[in-house]
Amino acid sequence: MYPDYPLPADEPDRQRDLERYGVLDSPDDTHFDRLVRLASTVLETPIALISLIDKNRQWFLARHGLDITETPREQAFCAHTITEGEPLVVPDARTDPRFCTNPLVLGEPGIRFYAGAPLASAEGHNLGSLCVIDRQPRRLSAAQVKLLQELADLVVRELELRRQTSLCPLTGLANRMSFLEQGQRELNRALRDGDPMALLLIDIDQFSTINNRWGHQTGDELLRAVAEVCRSQRRPRDLLGRMRDDAFAILMVDTGQDAAMERSEAIRCGIADLQGKLSGDPGLQVSGGLTELTPTDQRIEDLLARAGQALLLAQSSGQPHQIARLVHETRPGAGPGAEPALPSAQSGHGRRGDDPVPASAS
Repeated sequence: MYPDYPLPADEPDRQRDLERYGVLDSPDDTHFDRLVRLASTVLETPIALISLIDKNRQWFLARHGLDITETPREQAFCAHTITEGEPLVVPDARTDPRFCTNPLVLGEPGIRFYAGAPLASAEGHNLGSLCVIDRQPRRLSAAQVKLLQELADLVVRELELRRQTSLCPLTGLANRMSFLEQGQRELNRALRDGDPMALLLIDIDQFSTINNRWGHQTGDELLRAVAEVCRSQRRPRDLLGRMRDDAFAILMVDTGQDAAMERSEAIRCGIADLQGKLSGDPGLQVSGGLTELTPTDQRIEDLLARAGQALLLAQSSGQPHQIARLVHETRPGAGPGAEPALPSAQSGHGRRGDDPVPASAS
């Protein structure tokens, strides 16, 4: 088996910092694509990558000259780069004991030369690297190594700008504007490809009262804790957003009805388990509204509106920790262009069936 990768001393903090940027599994971005093309051109290599080192993988935010989007972390040259405070240069991987048995050296893409500059965040954690790769052994001059680091600094600057403009600084989730923009792209793709999609809205009940009684520090702690529960159920390509002070949205991509209900239930249970674990025990209660994509939906706002109606249904039940589901059904036998029937609603702990009676939280 290929040897394990080295772990940075700050690994837990580094991983949390990476999550706060909200870019893992994001769609291709022209700004980052330009930077890897530039690195490939000026350093004259066939391959250039922006690699982010996740818990068990390296994922490529941008790539030039390589088709794959990720590799296991143990195969990542960049997993070694993030343990360094300066660029890592490997003139010939076949003669380097760290990499000579690496599957990416022995097989495709046949790495021989590698040079990577760490992507150091504002907090000082190396998130990954900007790297250039060649299938032939070679070296870089000191000036070229400096240029690679300067390009890596541009990548970090772009990441910081994205975080400042598109993420909630408290939770690290997408802000409303960013959620709507990214969510519309995912909705368009789902409609085009015929893939399922679901959206869950989570609202912290009486959040303003909690803030007024227990203080904003407790309120902020609560928001971060709820965001972490939502993040724990995130799958690749899912989108998480903080839509307003007390509300979160989870767009579940490639997720059908049953899976969406199961994941919503897991989120509900995770939030309910926070009870008694927060400073001052502020009496956390949440409500949720769940809906699925229908062929008549054209905008992400359509799903948000329907999930909002389901959320109101859950809140009107008078029971804590409720999630209601709202769907549009087409009348039996209706032909093309027929208007959908009135929405049907279900409420409870992710229960299915026609029983609209809410179940109490356990």
